[in-house]
Amino acid sequence: MIEPLRRNVWLSVGALCTSVTTLVCCVLPAVLVSLGAGAVVVGLVTAIPQLIWLSEHKGLVFGTAAGMLAISGLALRQARYLPCPADPALAETCQRLRRFSGGLFVASAVLVAAGAFAAFLLPLMTAT
Repeated sequence: MIEPLRRNVWLSVGALCTSVTTLVCCVLPAVLVSLGAGAVVVGLVTAIPQLIWLSEHKGLVFGTAAGMLAISGLALRQARYLPCPADPALAETCQRLRRFSGGLFVASAVLVAAGAFAAFLLPLMTAT
């Protein structure tokens, strides 16, 4: 019964990793430039040229992150109704894995929301 919960942890970790790419793609450069550290952004892009690709394909980056969040959320929802083992030690592990997966999922959703704000809404707000 613990295996689906371990799978959910890995799905949540995957969602967190894809969510972090949204921050690297869009939030980090925006924050650095707004703080007056444009030279740091230039140095970062020179050292890691893949950041330009991420920025140019932000729709794909956010789509992938949203897809991973959806898969992780569905798996968490299904596992919510699975019973935990009767053994007290395994039951505690079961509950801990559920809390940990849920926390990772919420953190991922917050990161994607922050990235979407910086990538899509902030440019619209500053354009006027």
